[in-house]
Amino acid sequence: MSTPPSTPNPAPDSRDLTIGPYAVRPPVVLAPMAGITNAPFRTLCREFSGGKGLFVSEMITTRALVERNEKTMQLITFDASETPRSIQLYGVDPVTVGKAVRMIVEEDLADHIDLNFGCPVPKVTRKGGGSALPYKRNLLRSILREAVAGAGDLPVTIKMRKGIDDDHLTYLDAGRIAVEEGVSAVALHGRTTAQHYGGTADWDAIARLKEHVPEIPVLGNGDIWSADDALRMVRETGCDGVVVGRGCLGRPWLFADLVASFEGRDDFCRPTLREVADVMVRHATLLGEWIGDEARGVIDFRKHVAWYLKGFAVGSEMRRRLAITSSLEALRAGLDELDLDQPWPAGADGPRGRTSGNNRVALPDGWLKDPYECAGVGEEAELDTSGG
Repeated sequence: MSTPPSTPNPAPDSRDLTIGPYAVRPPVVLAPMAGITNAPFRTLCREFSGGKGLFVSEMITTRALVERNEKTMQLITFDASETPRSIQLYGVDPVTVGKAVRMIVEEDLADHIDLNFGCPVPKVTRKGGGSALPYKRNLLRSILREAVAGAGDLPVTIKMRKGIDDDHLTYLDAGRIAVEEGVSAVALHGRTTAQHYGGTADWDAIARLKEHVPEIPVLGNGDIWSADDALRMVRETGCDGVVVGRGCLGRPWLFADLVASFEGRDDFCRPTLREVADVMVRHATLLGEWIGDEARGVIDFRKHVAWYLKGFAVGSEMRRRLAITSSLEALRAGLDELDLDQPWPAGADGPRGRTSGNNRVALPDGWLKDPYECAGVGEEAELDTSGG
């Protein structure tokens, strides 16, 4: 991919990120994203990074894992080149979470376990899961205790939000509980559940959490759209590393930029449309190989088309046509009709993905009455499918 001339650019002052026995250099983590961070997308991001960083699977539901749901067993398949193998679990019931973690250890399914306490999706929060769960401090503690005990030598980390809304912030309490229960690192998305993906991420909250739990690494997440954003977050918050989500949608080469920045270089990727088209076809091909069916792979790829083409001069009719293809031949043919010599467009490094916010939070009845009482939350609140 084309890059501008490289000039020295001092990397930020930051300690090495260590998660359990694993040194993550540079301190960059791919955020788990439902339907996105499957093995093919992780492969692309890892290739662009030169194998540097940590790349987490999409959300795996503990109940579905324990029950060996067919879709879930496919989602936990890692490429032979992935190391460490990082899996994110979602669970509400401590017993089920414990069973899932022990299964991972006993069957050698992963090397690192991340627990999801950050998902704001209503179908998750209305059952008391995701970003709603840390409000129940005792339940959070029970889940973490079961997970850490079951994990043995495997490091356990958590990803969370600030809280349910500005009146019900939980991140400082949750961080302290995580330290007390032996969690290896915490990642904070600087938004509340109510914000979903709208507004601006609160990086000051990341700084406060770092001051509050100096014993373990704190990772910052939210509004990292470029490598410069990542460096700025580390400098402004003192966090130990960054978690990148929506910024890499349709742009897996962002991880090459992140590695360059943390290593003090600025040889950033600015691909032409021709180079982007080649990545698109490779992405769709990998999906087909992973699923075991070319057509299903191309269909799954459709959601990525708009992200890859963001900012390029591509007419609405062609965008629509590319978004309904069902074969690699049709995808390649459509892309070949474009002006593939277009340079990387100005502004394409900005926000992408979901931007909705200020939504009413779906919670179980009476959830906010008591931040400690968790009666009525049990195995029936577990989701039975993975991937979000």
